[in-house]
Amino acid sequence: MFNIVLHQPEIPPNTGNIIRLCANTGMQLHLVKPLGFPLQDKQLLRAGLDYHEFASVKVHENWNECCLTLQNHRTFAITTKGTQRYDKIAFQPGDVFVFGSETRGLPAPVMETFAEPHRIRIPMVAASRSLNLSNTVAIIAYEAWRQIGFPDGD
Repeated sequence: MFNIVLHQPEIPPNTGNIIRLCANTGMQLHLVKPLGFPLQDKQLLRAGLDYHEFASVKVHENWNECCLTLQNHRTFAITTKGTQRYDKIAFQPGDVFVFGSETRGLPAPVMETFAEPHRIRIPMVAASRSLNLSNTVAIIAYEAWRQIGFPDGD
């Protein structure tokens, strides 16, 4: 299946929603420290409801550790600065989607590890800044899953 990476997420309900999304799609969630909240945060747990036990979540101490874990997979940065639209990519099982924090996005040193064709974006009207993190993850996750025929989905 696919891998979702949240690089230094800051808002617990977003991460809780994404945990629930990963539980319902069979995707692996990777969290890169530092996190802006403890994993026992009440808002995170509430947003994820009782899906935490069904989600596969791996916490990485830093970006380098995460990269080592996922080094044999195609990796895409999801960014408002991306040159490639998400719907123009042919996704493959095992692909990795990396999302930055809610207020800062991906830091330049992380972004520089991605070649231009692997910096992808979701279209928005010209005056927009960004979408909500959990909404963005859902758009990308379901498009990738749709492309491979929703295996294991009803």
